[in-house]
Amino acid sequence: MAGAGPELRQRKNHPPGRRFALTGFTLLELLVVVAIIAIGTATVSLAMRDASASSLEREAQRLAALLESGRAQSRASGRAVFWRTTAQGFEFVGVDAGSLPATWLGTDTAVRGTTSLQLGPDPLIEPQGVVLVSGSQPERLLRVATDGLRPFTVQSGTPP
Repeated sequence: MAGAGPELRQRKNHPPGRRFALTGFTLLELLVVVAIIAIGTATVSLAMRDASASSLEREAQRLAALLESGRAQSRASGRAVFWRTTAQGFEFVGVDAGSLPATWLGTDTAVRGTTSLQLGPDPLIEPQGVVLVSGSQPERLLRVATDGLRPFTVQSGTPP
């Protein structure tokens, strides 16, 4: 092997005098490939979010905004406003007809437990909330609640 560079060596099974280059992947090249696969897998898993979970979150955020709107209308008009569930969705009692929506965006959203809330007219109302559940994932619960002073917010799970 005299005169052969470090990248060329003689193999025992080959005839003498024949040289070949070492082939294969280095550890660094393998690590780069594994890192690329890991990043791709993470990207795909984040992109494929559970549709029913995001639908329930969207409904809860929307309901919180609608309850705050009903609360503001109640304070502005000086009339008591109530929110309650119905067979088709929900309704606001005490506001002008058609001023606020009365249906869920999705078909599998339901309310568990409390089915009525008083939104005003006083600026300070009693602490109250409602629990939303998805028909396709009954174990997934979101609570829309207020402490009576702050706005309605979305919270995970049921009250303690």
